[in-house]
Amino acid sequence: KCRTGPLDIVFVIDSSRSVRPFEFETMRRFMTDIIGNLDVGPNATRVGVIQYSSQVQNIFSLKTFFTRVDMERAIKGIVPLAQGTMTGLAIQYAMNVAFSTQEGARPPHKRIPRIAVVVTDGRPQDRVTEVAAQARNAGIEIYAVGIQRADMNSLRAMASPPLEEHVFLVESFELIQQFAKQFQDKLCGVDMCMEREHGCQHSCVSTPGSFYCECNPGYRLNVDGKTCSPIDACADGRHGCQHHCVSVRGSYSCRCRAGYYLSQNKRSCTMIDYCSFGNHSCQHECVSIPNGHYCRCRSGFTLQPDSKSCRATDLCNGVDHGCEFKCVSTEGSYHCVCPEGQQLQADGKTCSKCGAGHVDLVMVIDGSKSVRPQNFELVKQFVNRVVDLLEVSPQGTRVGLVQYSSRVRTEFPLNKYHSADEIKKAVMDVEYMEKGTMTGLALKHMVEHSFSELEGARPLSHNIPRIGLVFTDGRSQDDISEWARRAKESGIVMFAVGVGKAVEEELRAIASEPVEQHFSYSADFTTMTHLVENFSLNICPEEGKGETEIRSPCECEALVQFQTNTVAILQSLTEKNILWARSLAQMTARLEDLEKQIANKK
Repeated sequence: KCRTGPLDIVFVIDSSRSVRPFEFETMRRFMTDIIGNLDVGPNATRVGVIQYSSQVQNIFSLKTFFTRVDMERAIKGIVPLAQGTMTGLAIQYAMNVAFSTQEGARPPHKRIPRIAVVVTDGRPQDRVTEVAAQARNAGIEIYAVGIQRADMNSLRAMASPPLEEHVFLVESFELIQQFAKQFQDKLCGVDMCMEREHGCQHSCVSTPGSFYCECNPGYRLNVDGKTCSPIDACADGRHGCQHHCVSVRGSYSCRCRAGYYLSQNKRSCTMIDYCSFGNHSCQHECVSIPNGHYCRCRSGFTLQPDSKSCRATDLCNGVDHGCEFKCVSTEGSYHCVCPEGQQLQADGKTCSKCGAGHVDLVMVIDGSKSVRPQNFELVKQFVNRVVDLLEVSPQGTRVGLVQYSSRVRTEFPLNKYHSADEIKKAVMDVEYMEKGTMTGLALKHMVEHSFSELEGARPLSHNIPRIGLVFTDGRSQDDISEWARRAKESGIVMFAVGVGKAVEEELRAIASEPVEQHFSYSADFTTMTHLVENFSLNICPEEGKGETEIRSPCECEALVQFQTNTVAILQSLTEKNILWARSLAQMTARLEDLEKQIANKK
């Protein structure tokens, strides 16, 4: 047996027409004799066979068979091609295909010798010198065996150096079997690991004419090529261990610090939950820490000397609560309260007799076709000027906007936005609806939806005034009386602003009592002077006059502030319109003067 260690051997057999059938049989026996003396197997020597003539045929590759019986059976089944002699093509195929890792050759880093045995009886019909040099440079050791008519120069061009050990010429096919023994000696040679002191620390692997050292699993070969060192699998930092990496014979394992256990992924660590054991006896909360636990009380409680039980803390006496009137302690917390008739402010500490003018305001604007786009922009400006003077916040004034034409659309409810900037941006993004004027439908929507607590209106018990401001420019196409009445009966203070073709009778029906103080009218959008004149600040009558129902002081104060702000906005818009009208008059006068000058020159 060949004891030189594993080899990858490929026989490249000439089956051109010059090789007669009985001669081809001797080539079969030549291959089977050599294979019979090899230690074949997946981890030992692997064997492949290809035959060639004018083309190349793979009989079996290095990964096909791993027993001599299977190999011999395949060799007996070879049918010669009986065509030309393309030896260079066959060597090219062996280099690119037969010795590829895909076909079973071991990777180069494993240092398994790659040996090609080329057997031919004639002169190649293609060029072999260049392709054979490429094969040798690729690490393939080539033995060239010529029979009878083989060309010696071609054999020498194919073979690896030294040529005297890699080139063989046999006089006839009858002598090839005798040559097999000689070739076997050349191929296997002596066991270099047995013949000399190799110095390998772990194991020696013999190759034809040489040897190399290998290390046991978990070790790597040192630069001296003989000694071995344990592989530190933790050193490259790719182990992924969360806490500690422990190297073990070329592998590694992860370990956790005290107080942690290794997770199922064998890399990350989880802190041991000592509280889950159920024996902590903490009255409120148990907190796990590495190697133990401690007890913690909820906010407003103090941990007792036993480190387990908790007692409530009177926060009103123990902290600077900042309550203006009175602090009330509760379990683990506190809150401020105000005297009867006063309201707690948004800061949760101070008290105020009134809500600083805070209201729930829903503006209902006419988006019908008669308004026209340019005037609709003026309406949006009016809305934003109102917003500018309000203290908008969830606890202060809340603003909602509804647009109507033939249908009604909530642009945003009372609880949608919590700052003036958000509201003003939303107003400018409102799109003009056009079409009809269904004012009654809009009032119904306002009563049923806009002032519902679902959409952000605060309960009536909070004494926050509810104000509805309707802005229209024409006669309604539906009845308004019922829902105008229902709005006022439900506690909504209604203001009606009419422009252009708005009907005074409808505006009066919408407005709250006293009507004269809650509705206004202007002939067009650019002259709103009359609107300003008609707004009165006296909307909260004095007690005892009997003119209307007595309102609470806080509610009246809020209504007064809202009306004051609205009047200021209308006044500002009117002043701008007056300036615009003056500028227009000046331009008209100048044009008239120019016309007169031109006429005089003519």
